[in-house]
Order: sequence, then structure tokens, then C-alpha cells
Amino acid sequence: MSADAAPPLRIDGLQYCNWSREIFLEMRAGGLTAVHATASYHEGFRQTVRHLVDWRARFHEHEDLILLARNWSDVERARASGRTAIFLGLQTPMAIEDDLGLIEILFDLGVRFMQLTYNNQSLLGCGWMEREDSGVTRMGREAIAEMNRVGMAVDLSHAGERTALEAIELSRRPVVISHANPRWLKDTGRNVSKAVLKALRERGGVLGLSLYPLHLPQGGATTLRQFGEMAAEAAQIIGVERLGVGSDLCQNQPDSVVRWMREGRWTRVKDDAAAFPPPPEWFRSNRDFPALADGLAAVGFAPGEIASVLGGAWGNFIAQSF
Repeated sequence: MSADAAPPLRIDGLQYCNWSREIFLEMRAGGLTAVHATASYHEGFRQTVRHLVDWRARFHEHEDLILLARNWSDVERARASGRTAIFLGLQTPMAIEDDLGLIEILFDLGVRFMQLTYNNQSLLGCGWMEREDSGVTRMGREAIAEMNRVGMAVDLSHAGERTALEAIELSRRPVVISHANPRWLKDTGRNVSKAVLKALRERGGVLGLSLYPLHLPQGGATTLRQFGEMAAEAAQIIGVERLGVGSDLCQNQPDSVVRWMREGRWTRVKDDAAAFPPPPEWFRSNRDFPALADGLAAVGFAPGEIASVLGGAWGNFIAQSF
């Protein structure tokens, strides 16, 4: 995957920013080679396609900065032309509604990642916030098989423990947890256990370390060194070659977006406290991505290991999976 005189490979495994030219310029300032961008949350198929149309408009309007990525060759093309490759993904399976055939259609439209669930029970599996995790559903088994067939990555970032373990076992292709952290360092079910990380390692999957404050050991007060220490603990379980960054950066989003994430249309109970927490001072935008190397170096990561965490692990997954 290396190229002569190529810039460092830097890949962020998950973002959901309020997309603008400012954001894309900051991606370039931070040297981001590729970013997995959320295209849809609780929207059905038709609304999701509307979001994909909006993304096509962005690719045309900002073609000097970004391009639609479908595979590794697009990453190489972006790298060679000084642009950022954007992979599109879905944080819930709502877009496929109850129709397995829509997986291939969405794949053809450019979607490369889909989560089986987002916090709640879905038609495919159980989210981490349910009282009981019933595991992967009947439709979920077929959806995983279809995603494997077409080449869409299974993302388990918001899945419950049983659902995650079953999905890892069921998938014939490596799966990802695009944005989460070790649960033993931050006791929230949103993060992942050692058992899940071990299963992910055994099946060739990738973990993207989240920089979202609610997932970090000390919240927004987490230091850059503590980020490095967290990465070191995760690497001991999953291996540095399968460890990346999935920042979950939500830059410039209004607090109403948090409510949409948490509430969607499924509840009338409003979370009045829902608001984006203050980010750590060392990661507020894509410009700050290169500084993550300092946190990793501070706890003993070698240069090659740092390169793997900041891009190599995701690069290998993309090259092998898409």
C-alpha cells in the first residue's frame, strides 16, 4: 500500500460533522487520507437516498478537497491528488427497512458500512441500552450474509454484548467496531469488553478508538497521555495491527442532533439534558488528528505502531474488504 513520497496514511473510522467546506479544509489541514462519514441515522430508505444525493452534491462542489470512496484504489487516488476519500456509512439499519434487497442497492449507491443496531433493538440485533440482549435476529443473520456477499462492512459500535459476539462469529468477513473504547477503563455498556475485543482479534476485525468525551476514561478532561494509555491497553488485547481511530467527531452539530441520535422517532420522552459534551482540548477538529501521535509516543508506541493506529489498520481493512 506504500507509495514513494506519499503523505502519511491517516484514516478516521467514524465522523458525523455538520459537513461544510470548512470541515473539508480542516481534513486537509490535518492530513486525513480517508474518513468514514455517517450518511444516515434513523431515516428510512427514501430519506437516506436523499442524504446520499446531498453527498453527491458535496463531492461535486468540493471536488478539490474530497471524493467518494468505494475501495482502496479510491484512497490511493485521493492520496495522490491531495484530497480526502470519504466512505459513507449508516449508524442504524433503518435504511433497509424490512427488505434485504436494499442492502445491495445502498451498496451500489456508495454505502460501505452499516451498523446492525443503534442502542435499541432493531430488526437485525439488539443495542446495548436494552435490558436484555436477545442477540442477532433471524433477519440479522440474513442481513449479515447479504452484507458479506456484496462487501458491505458490518459495524457493531452500538450493539449489545451478545449481539456483538454472535455477529462476529456469524460473519464470513471481518467486522468492525468503528468507534468505541475499552469498557474496563470507562464503565459504560457503550464501550466494549475484553471478550468482544478478543473475538474481534480472532476474526481479523478492527476497533476504532473513540474520542467522544462520554466514551473516554476521564470524559472531556482525559489527557492526551491518557488517550495513549487507553490505546496501549486496547492494543494488548486486540493487537496494534487491528487498532485504529474512530473519533466520532461531531463538529459544529447543534444539540438537536443529540436528541435525534438518542430519540429518533421511537419515543415521546424527551431528554432535556441532551447536549454535546465539551470535547478534550487536544481534539476539537480534524486539524488535531496528527497530534494523536504524541499521545501514543508518550506511552511507548514505536513509529511503525503509531502509523498503524493512525491509518494503517484501517487501510489494511479497506484494502482487504472493499
